[in-house]
Amino acid sequence: QVRLVESGGGLVQAGGSLRLSCAASGRTFTYYAVGWFRQAPEKERELVSAISWSGDITNYSDSVKGRFTISRDNARNTVYLQMDNLKPEDTAVYYCARLQLHDWSLPLRYGTDYWGQGTQVTVSS
Repeated sequence: QVRLVESGGGLVQAGGSLRLSCAASGRTFTYYAVGWFRQAPEKERELVSAISWSGDITNYSDSVKGRFTISRDNARNTVYLQMDNLKPEDTAVYYCARLQLHDWSLPLRYGTDYWGQGTQVTVSS
């Protein structure tokens, strides 16, 4: 069993920054890719960023590319999402999840098994 806990969300003005953390306990996700997802009200959940188990491969959605940076510290069983130049359209609940990936060819094809409970990010204009 893997337990994922997100933190770092909050209210920020447009142009500001937040850093989200996803901490794992139990069986770790050291050898798994991890993804950050978000879901805004009345919208489908979308994958915004993913990182390989070693951290040497990353992927971003077009909507966040150049503004968000994903990273991980396997010694701490934690994955981060640095979000800069935030926009009101980034407002959503952000979730992390362990990914089941065959490879990193695009578009990414993945499964998920463990999810965190989510953290709210609200960006005011």
